[in-house]
Amino acid sequence: MAPPAPKPKTKGGRSALADVVAREYTIHLHKRIFGASFKKRAPKAIKEIKAFAHQAMGTKDVRVDPQLNKEVWKQGIKGVPYRLRVRISRRRNDEEGAKHKLYSYVQAVNVKNPKGLQTSVVCFTPVCWKTLSLDIFSGY
Repeated sequence: MAPPAPKPKTKGGRSALADVVAREYTIHLHKRIFGASFKKRAPKAIKEIKAFAHQAMGTKDVRVDPQLNKEVWKQGIKGVPYRLRVRISRRRNDEEGAKHKLYSYVQAVNVKNPKGLQTSVVCFTPVCWKTLSLDIFSGY
């Protein structure tokens, strides 16, 4: 008996380019850098943040905000915070000759205590950005 004929490959109707979104996550860095030697803790934390963003957003190109880098390094190479609240936004790559169509941008979010906070979706539509920018420039 002959093997079954292969099914024609069709792509799903959902496009990742339409998925420009931003979410806030709490990353438990303490468990991710457990066992790392003192002089490698902060660099490993940055690598783990990038790996988390890659896994959460599905983009290979992950960019870290300089303020987030400062937040991780604030207490030195050894004193990485136990938890960090971050906003990861998936954005379109408009650069000429870009390898990937989308990239993830990771920013730090200021919260008093990141423990116990759930993942939340941040409004990332152009309408929300217009109203947000109007609020910023009007001084609330």
